[in-house]
This record gives sequence, C-alpha cells and structure tokens, in this order.
Amino acid sequence: MEKGTSTFIYWAPRILSILFLLFLAAMSLDVFSMELNFWQTAVALFMHNIPVLVLLIILIFSWKYEIVGGIAFILAGIVYIALLSIASIRTGFEWWYVAWAAQISGVAFFIGILFLIGWSKKKRTPQTPEL
Repeated sequence: MEKGTSTFIYWAPRILSILFLLFLAAMSLDVFSMELNFWQTAVALFMHNIPVLVLLIILIFSWKYEIVGGIAFILAGIVYIALLSIASIRTGFEWWYVAWAAQISGVAFFIGILFLIGWSKKKRTPQTPEL
C-alpha cells in the first residue's frame, strides 16, 4: 500500500500540472477570434501564454525539486487571485470572478499541496544508496 501511495503522490502533481498547463494554453486560443493581423495575433498569443511558459519552467524544476513546485504553484494561485482582485476593482466586481478564482487558483493550490506532500514524504523517508 505504501508503494502505491508513494507512486500516486509522485505522479499526481506532475500529471495534473501538465493538464493544467494544457488547459491554460487552450484558453489562450481565443485570440484567433479577435480578427487581428498575423503579428498582432502572434503577440497576443505570446502574451496570453506567458503564465503557461513560466509555470512550464517551474514544472521542469519541480520534477526533481518538489519544494519548488509546492511553493511556486501556491504563489501562482495567490498571484492570480491578486490580479483578479485588481481587475475587479478597476472594472467592477462580477460574480463570475469568484468562480474563475476558485477554478484557476484552486487547481494551482491543489497541485502545490501535492508537491509539498511529495517533498515531505521524500524528506522523511531514509534514502538508500543504490548499488
């Protein structure tokens, strides 16, 4: 049972991170409906995918150092809530901002917590040298 739990705790945040990044990247495809020229579309697509690229770099580091993923994904969720709060102050509060915050930052928090659990379990288990 312990081996199955360890395997789950190892792979769950990594797989969820990949799915989360794919979801965020898919949401950026709305720039194609804006009727922009090629360069405007390319810039808009790049701008929409900056968070995906940052989180991808974090995921690469997190693959080995789980503490990085734990802290970074939780911070990403907090930053998203802060940016959404600023946007709601500037444009007026809408009820769906709460749903957006729960969906995007909630998933980021969950992934961060899973990375921290994996890091904690790895830190507590004695590492045996490979022969």
